[in-house]
Amino acid sequence: MQRIGFIVFPGYQVMSFALVSVFEFANIVAGRPVYDLRLLSEDGGPTRTSIGIQVETTRFDDTAYDTLIVGGGTEIEPMTPGLIQFVRQGLGRYRRIAATCTGAFVLAEADLLDGRRATTHWFHARALQAQYPKVKMEEDRIFIADGPVWTSAGMTAGIDLALALVEQDLGQELARAVARKLVVYHRRAGGQSQFSALLELEPKSDRIQNALAFAKRNLQTSLSVKDLADAARLSPRQFSRAFHAETGQSPAKAIENLRVEAARLMMEQSRHPIDVVAEQTGFADRDRMRRAFLRAFGQPPQVIRRNARAEALAG
Repeated sequence: MQRIGFIVFPGYQVMSFALVSVFEFANIVAGRPVYDLRLLSEDGGPTRTSIGIQVETTRFDDTAYDTLIVGGGTEIEPMTPGLIQFVRQGLGRYRRIAATCTGAFVLAEADLLDGRRATTHWFHARALQAQYPKVKMEEDRIFIADGPVWTSAGMTAGIDLALALVEQDLGQELARAVARKLVVYHRRAGGQSQFSALLELEPKSDRIQNALAFAKRNLQTSLSVKDLADAARLSPRQFSRAFHAETGQSPAKAIENLRVEAARLMMEQSRHPIDVVAEQTGFADRDRMRRAFLRAFGQPPQVIRRNARAEALAG
């Protein structure tokens, strides 16, 4: 049986307990106790969560764990020397160490992220990078595994991380069965972005939403303003004004973001040549797609693909 230790602390974000449920349901689906789940804290005893509920915890000791997971809070909580020491010594003692959301700050303070790729909640990513410059921060990833150290974005991304850990231990089929039990999609790929181009635009009217839905279905075409205006049943001038008023972007910029998002997924999840990806997502050529990737991610498509493959091998 694999012993999983979850570190909690005052102000621990209660949504992180959804991650615990992944391991609970892995036991149910497997029909046997695969995971021994324990909640840990520095002092043990009742620990108050972010919404005031108290959970009973076990004090840090010399118990051996297979996997140690640090939860996150709604804010960057103070880190005690005892917490940092316990986490730091775990890298040599435990098979895996993971953190969700702002728990990545604990791993960084313990020097476990030095020279490693990592992520955290997008809202705190740049603060972590500034405070710990040795971390190779990838601020819009769902989760990242760099050797034995795993980090995830905030909130529900912890479920994706936990499903990936279960998949590594027990196989894809069982992890999928757990996801079905939890009524969630089988885990999102770790390299998937925390952001959605459509959600970021937040169009308010049905007409602009219809135009964007049309665009997403037809990215491989040229998608002129007239095409989008026709889908919205507006004149090109009316459409351009309404689009910018509702989204804060020009139609051209929004379409580029949709193309980049689709191209990135293809780069990460397929073996199509770059020229094919550029063609199928509506970029005129690979050079134009490369420039768009650099604007959006600061990295060319080849690096995005290489990182995704490295992450798959690590998982």
